[in-house]
Amino acid sequence: MGSQSHNFKENDREGHDTMNVIFNADKFNDWMYKSIKPFLKGDILEIGSGIGNITQFLTDDKIKVTASDIRDNYCSILQNRFDENPYLKEIINIDIIHPDFDNKYQGLFDKFDSIFALNIVEHVENDLLSIQNCRKLLRTRGNLIILVPAYPVLYNRFDKELGHYRRYTKSKLEKLLITTDFEILKTQYFNFIGIFGWWFSGSLLLKKTIPEGQMKIFNRLVPIFKLIDKIVMNKVGLSVITFGTKNQVH
Repeated sequence: MGSQSHNFKENDREGHDTMNVIFNADKFNDWMYKSIKPFLKGDILEIGSGIGNITQFLTDDKIKVTASDIRDNYCSILQNRFDENPYLKEIINIDIIHPDFDNKYQGLFDKFDSIFALNIVEHVENDLLSIQNCRKLLRTRGNLIILVPAYPVLYNRFDKELGHYRRYTKSKLEKLLITTDFEILKTQYFNFIGIFGWWFSGSLLLKKTIPEGQMKIFNRLVPIFKLIDKIVMNKVGLSVITFGTKNQVH
């Protein structure tokens, strides 16, 4: 597993169950993918690919991508799922806060034009280090896309069971990137209506995982929820996304 400051459990039942529930939420996954797609370019690396819920959309769009995960079992799932897929370039086991990161991943430095990490950084105790290391893998003017859970006040049993250290505000996430010498291109919230489901199931009902039935209903209603996000102008949401570009070192 490498560094112990990742809050990922080896036998990650809640995380795996959640990914399987979201795996079937095709409209929701497409919505998330379409939200980040405009900032993807060139050689792309996905940090924390899991079972490939978003990876699938890139390959379906005939966009080449390198997938990665810290867990060997997920890398094996990815290998089986995308076996012989011409648009999956490689699957790499990456620990983004490995204690010997510079030596272990030297061959990947300055290699990518885009890196995206969706719902990953909240699992890392030293989130600043994770962004610093992502920066090393990017070429100058390469794009970094980070999506994390929003609003510390919403932290509940879901977060705890999923191994989240924290939730973020827009300013807190932007500060992470600015501190590591990224220029902020855009920041937006995502999935306004999701706030109510998260609070109801995680805070009120104290569920450990996202209920499958609830996610199915949510998935069907995604076209309406996308419209609501436009109405609130992405100024509030269950997640926050920041798009940054790597500044040249002066």
